[in-house]
Amino acid sequence: MNENQPAGFSELATSSLLQTQEMLAPVKQSQQQLLISVPNEITLQERRVALTPSSVELLVNNGHEVIVETQAGKEANFGDREYSEAGARIVYDSQEIYKSADVVVKVDPPTLEEIEWMKPDQLLISAIQLANLNETYLKALQRKKVNAIAYEFYRDASGSIPIIRSLSEIAGSTSILIAAEYLASSNGGKGEMLGGIAGIPPTEVIIIGAGTVGEYAVRAALGLGASVKVFDNSLYKLRRLQNNIGERIFTSVIQPNILAKALKNCDVAVGAMRGESGMSPNVVSENMVMQMKPGSVIVDVSIDRGGCFETSEVTSHTSPVFRKHDVIHYCVPNISSRVARTASYALSNVLTPFILQIGEAGGFNKLMWDRQVYRSGVYIYKGFLTNKHIASRFSMTSKSLDLLLGSHL
Repeated sequence: MNENQPAGFSELATSSLLQTQEMLAPVKQSQQQLLISVPNEITLQERRVALTPSSVELLVNNGHEVIVETQAGKEANFGDREYSEAGARIVYDSQEIYKSADVVVKVDPPTLEEIEWMKPDQLLISAIQLANLNETYLKALQRKKVNAIAYEFYRDASGSIPIIRSLSEIAGSTSILIAAEYLASSNGGKGEMLGGIAGIPPTEVIIIGAGTVGEYAVRAALGLGASVKVFDNSLYKLRRLQNNIGERIFTSVIQPNILAKALKNCDVAVGAMRGESGMSPNVVSENMVMQMKPGSVIVDVSIDRGGCFETSEVTSHTSPVFRKHDVIHYCVPNISSRVARTASYALSNVLTPFILQIGEAGGFNKLMWDRQVYRSGVYIYKGFLTNKHIASRFSMTSKSLDLLLGSHL
């Protein structure tokens, strides 16, 4: 120690007073506190919930109030107590859920009765379900002068459609697990394990469609050891799938003779195509299905858009399969509801940041004005229909959202 150094200097130098201190970043405060409601889903066999307890806690910690209808998360195994401990207020009156909220967050579209409980300028975030959409529903929302966002159309800052991608990933992976169940003897299948083991030829799986659903079906099938063939009309999608998978699996454009031959030898066929109009092209004829091996399994993920197989008929979660030409058909729409807890997390992880941004921007109007990319999800604004494709479908009049936003700021 230096003789000239003052006593206690070494202690001071090593103390926290002279060490580099961390600077805490300021917490971004919401410019507008929102009252957000999570109603109970009453649509048949809908088991998902729009916001999980962890998301509710995040919203509450950012200054928002959340009300949750009792039993809203029951089917996804989230109890009222979990929501209450996260800071939500549990509500037992369905009408109160709609009447008092600034933002209503749902999985399925509200029923006509639920729309009657809504109030002007309220924001509805839910699916729109084009296959079931009708003019009566649209006019009911218009009459209430609400703002409505369809999460099927909602794009994030990168321009992608995050909720559809997440649910498609779930549907693709789950379709292979479903096929594995129905190949088993206990479910009336031919008693095969999907994938196989050493010394036994692997299960042959056909995937029709090379989009997100198809890609994740391929990943799941390969992971189980199956032999996979993928068909699609888009060479771009087929190349992208091979690059994403990192493996040169069998791919082909849809040529009836090649597809029929592959179906004849396969054990599992998954339909995962979506046409340009939103409906699925029917690419597998009944005659092709008749040539398939007895006890083979069809999982038509595209059934909610019409289905890829001519023999497909809509089934339900309570009665999911039927046999036709001795082929097991699984044709349940909304496959992701089968794994409701996982699907609820996927929905909540996208919707929660969006709601937070609404509060931080100072409201829905200001966010739409500042962030043009988010406007793609809006189909009704203050009672005006703003989606020209929906308007054209029902011969209704649409208004420019850009002009409407400018006039209401």
